Amino acid sequence: MINPQMLKQIKKMQEDIKRVQAEINASTFYGHAGGSVVKVAVKGTKKIESLEIKKDEIDLDDIEMLQDLIVAAINDAFSKVDKELEETLGSITQGMHIPGMF
Repeated sequence: MINPQMLKQIKKMQEDIKRVQAEINASTFYGHAGGSVVKVAVKGTKKIESLEIKKDEIDLDDIEMLQDLIVAAINDAFSKVDKELEETLGSITQGMHIPGMF
């Protein structure tokens, strides 16, 4: 027989996880590259909201460098989303590995 107290704890954990995921999804995370030459803002859903490039600080003849900076800024923002998810959900699950969560 399943312990009713354990079921109650699992239900609370599920509710907490849903709440935290909704909060993170609604949050904005910022990534930077090249000393903030390129800045990107992404939602917790990893949808890009905005991309800023300081055109006076880049060499327009070096398009590969600009492309690299854009990718680096996006990856920086995405890693911040992942870190927030891992830390916040980890505190809820208290180290339990739940498949598909991280």
